[in-house]
Amino acid sequence: MTSPSEPQPAEEHAAGFVLYRISRSGGLEFLLLRHSNGGHWGFPKGRIEPGESELAAALRETREETGLAGSDLEIVPDLRLETHYAFARDGHPVSKSAVYFAARVAGGTVVRSEEHSDTQWLRCEAAQDVLRFEEAKRCLHEVSARIRSLVDRKR
Repeated sequence: MTSPSEPQPAEEHAAGFVLYRISRSGGLEFLLLRHSNGGHWGFPKGRIEPGESELAAALRETREETGLAGSDLEIVPDLRLETHYAFARDGHPVSKSAVYFAARVAGGTVVRSEEHSDTQWLRCEAAQDVLRFEEAKRCLHEVSARIRSLVDRKR
């Protein structure tokens, strides 16, 4: 328990997508974005605006950060992952939750925002090596397992 004099963490809620495609060789590749601020790699995501649903926020942030619109995506049904983590911003504690959906990129071209310095498509194992944060790695692992399961059922 914190004492009354300790600042309470600010709370933030975000939503985004773990985006994937099927490579020419038939493998799964995942889109990672390198943040200009901090240099870490992650998935498109951002704050949920007041009155906005999680899915609407995830679609908006994906469009803003990658140029990919909802019509470019095939959303994986019934897949919603939550992450929770804490960090400090300007010396103040922040408690953040993020919800991720998953989608196959079925069209469009990735055009990154100024918020990011680079993009890359990587297989799951390589993406796991590039991701810094455990919550992002967990999301990638869970999405990859779910997609592989769906692909196997279709065969």
